[in-house]
Amino acid sequence: MYAPYRKYVIELAMTMAMYTIAVFIALSLLNQYPDSALRVPIALLPVVPSCYVPIVVVRLLRRVDEFHRQFHIEALGFAFAGTAVVSFTYGWLQVAGFPQVSWLYVWPLMGAMWLVGVTWSSRRYR
Repeated sequence: MYAPYRKYVIELAMTMAMYTIAVFIALSLLNQYPDSALRVPIALLPVVPSCYVPIVVVRLLRRVDEFHRQFHIEALGFAFAGTAVVSFTYGWLQVAGFPQVSWLYVWPLMGAMWLVGVTWSSRRYR
């Protein structure tokens, strides 16, 4: 594996592990203390580790060479635009009566779109 990717995978895995732990703690505390005055700070607990994700991605882009940087910029551009199209489309479907969807699904959607963009870019440069 290309060395910058190894560091990226380790950093991202650690961040996602901290995020997962924070989610379980927050959900547990919210269920245990549903009427607590600390409900909002507890609900925002998973946001703390998730704030590290943009740093991890930027570090990856700074570590890789020009080719890989261009490759990921294209994938991120696809993810940004693709997520916009999907969320915009579903927003109009909600106007037509589809059920409301939580904003929590936007970030996983963007991650999935990034993977699609990476797949698309990798095929382009073969």
